[in-house]
Formats: sequence, C-alpha cells, structure tokens
Amino acid sequence: MAEFVMPTLGADMDEGTLLAWRKKPGDQIKRGEIIAEVDTDKAAIEIEVFTSGILEKILVKPGDKVPVGTVMAIIREEGQPSEAIGKVQAPPPVSPRVSATPSAEKRPPVRPPTTVPGVEAARLRISPSARQLAAKLGVDPSVVQGTGPEGAITRQDVEQAAAAATPSAARPSPIASPAEAAERQARMRQAIAAAMARSKREIPHYYLSTTIDMSKVLLWLTQENLKRPVTDRLLYGIVLVKAVALALKEVPELNAVWKEGQAVQSQAIHVGVAISLRQGGLVAPALHDTDLQDLSTLMRNFRDLVKRARAGTLRSSELSEPTITVTSLGEQGVEAVFGVIYPPQVALVGFGKVVTRPWVADNTVVPKPVLTASLSGDHRVTDGHRGGLFLAAIDRLLQEPGKL
Repeated sequence: MAEFVMPTLGADMDEGTLLAWRKKPGDQIKRGEIIAEVDTDKAAIEIEVFTSGILEKILVKPGDKVPVGTVMAIIREEGQPSEAIGKVQAPPPVSPRVSATPSAEKRPPVRPPTTVPGVEAARLRISPSARQLAAKLGVDPSVVQGTGPEGAITRQDVEQAAAAATPSAARPSPIASPAEAAERQARMRQAIAAAMARSKREIPHYYLSTTIDMSKVLLWLTQENLKRPVTDRLLYGIVLVKAVALALKEVPELNAVWKEGQAVQSQAIHVGVAISLRQGGLVAPALHDTDLQDLSTLMRNFRDLVKRARAGTLRSSELSEPTITVTSLGEQGVEAVFGVIYPPQVALVGFGKVVTRPWVADNTVVPKPVLTASLSGDHRVTDGHRGGLFLAAIDRLLQEPGKL
C-alpha cells in the first residue's frame, strides 16, 4: 500500500484545503494523473499522484484543512492484493496554530470553497476551471447535476447545463466576492512574507551582478521571428531562461535544494519562473527539464504556464519541483533586481530591462543594448567565485543565441 499525502507546494505553505477528489475509491489511477484539487493561500492547485494502482480509501473530505505531510488517501499499488487498512486513520482536525515568529500576525482562517448563497459547501463540489466556465457561460452551479467523483461538477456538466438552459434560468455566478478576493490576497501576502522572512533569517545570501551585451540576442530574435507566425514568436525572456538552464550544467551546485541540513543537487533542471498574478502576489512554477527543450517548445510551455497560473490551474509538481528561480522585472522598467532566494532552493537569478548604454568595443565607444543580470546565492553552498563563473557562462551563451 502507498500513502497519498498532502504535498508541500513551497516554503510559504504549511496546509491546504481540499476542494475536491477527481477519483473515488475503487478507481484505477496512473502515475502523473490529477486526483485531487487543493486550495492554498495563493491559488487552487491540481494535485498529481506518483503511484499507479487502485484508490483504496479516502481519508479526508472536501472542505477539510489538511497540514502538509498528512495522509489523504491509501493507494493499492499495481500487483498488490486488497487488504485491510483499518490501521490508517483519518487526520485529526487542524487546531489553531501560533506562528513561530513572535512578531508575525495570526494568519486568518482559510475559508471553504465559495458557494452560491443558500447552497452548502459540502453539497456544491466544483473544480476551479468548471466554476470559471460557469461564470463565463452564465450558469448557476447550484442547479447543475454533477457527474464527477462524489458528485463533483465537471466542465462537461457546465457545458450541458448551458446548452439546455433558457435565458431566464441562467444567471451569472461570480467566482468570488470582492471581500473573499481581498482575503485571499491578504493571505497570499502573509504567506510570501513568511517565506521571505525565513529565507533572510536562515540563508546567508551573497549577491553578484554583471552587464551583458544583448545586441546579438536582439538581432537574432528579430531575424528569427520574421520567419515565424505571430503566435509562435519568441520573447527575449525565454532566451534568458534557456541560458540560465544551460549555465547550470557548468555550475551544477546552484541547481540544488537545501534538505535536512545539506545541499542536494538535482540531476534535472527545472527552472522556476516568477509570474505576477492579476489579483496581486506571484508564483514561481517550474518549466520542467528546461535545458532539454528547444526554444519553440519552451516558449509554448511558458505561455501555457502563465495562462494556467493566472487561471488557478497549476499542478502540484510545478510548484514543488523548481530547482532555481528566475525573476525579471524589465517590463516594469527596473534596470536591476536582487531577489531573495526561495527556500529550499539555493539560488535566484534576476534580470532587469534592456537599456542603451555606452559600450567600449575595439577601443571605440559605441551605443549598445545591455542587460543587468544578478545572482542571489546561498553562501552555505557556493561562493562568489563559483557564482561569478555562472554569470559569465550566461553571458557567453547569450553571445551565441542561435545555439541555445
């Protein structure tokens, strides 16, 4: 038997609220399949399973607040016979906790999923994507018959209800009230603040920066994008992300996480990209195997990641598996950014905007488009010498953009 536990989705998460199960006991499940949806302080997240087999028993119900690491379900792995699992008990109710930081304010309670007035949360089970579709189509979820696991309302249910509804029966159903949206944003800011305070308290940061000539990158992008349809054109930011991923091959100790008192290098390179959310705050989900993807694939996957991050449909692995984070504030007019490392990672790379500056080439001063790249490193793992080699590798790779 295997245990399906509440995953940790970042240093700023210590519990989540179960929104819905995608499977029911007795269902066949496959590795990588989405089987649950969990609400965190930042967004609703689709939770993947990493074991194939039969969902034997569910231990928590929608609406429950579940601490990280709590067993949520039992999975009978492939080839194993069914057996009694009475020894596994459902998790105890979560009691109020006091922050470990004396100056931190008490976190407000997490509310159960929003429902239409007059309908109990336990009865209305609907995924975030189905709720958004219902709002778009003007369908009242409280009158939709769910056909998903445990009666959950699916997107197909919403579409069928919209097709059958008369104009008088359909009415808009907002996803969240302004007060609820404000509460989520406040919780998100508190979660981010807690994670950053922990980072500055526990991680001995060092900071480096370098100025990179971007003329070859911009020229190559202009020529390359002329060959592509508008929908398939590349942004220079994706070139930066790929350069970071390849530079990690030369300084692999920066591609690591701090675990149980030591740095553990990752064989895979999953670059987390900071994405600002429309309601405020940010997330930094992973572009998996960044170094192995060509620029076209990376661009498509990045666009998809941004879209799903802002729609609240990220997967748990995208939040739990980044091995380094890249943040860029160039579009905000910022020339340089020195970020705070996101635990348990050991490095963060920042990029500012491209600006024209005097540049000496062949003893002649000429105008050049340049970019400031910075590194925030964990001094327990690396030092300025290795960090400098890493930034130099990024610079060198960007001088040959056609090879990325």
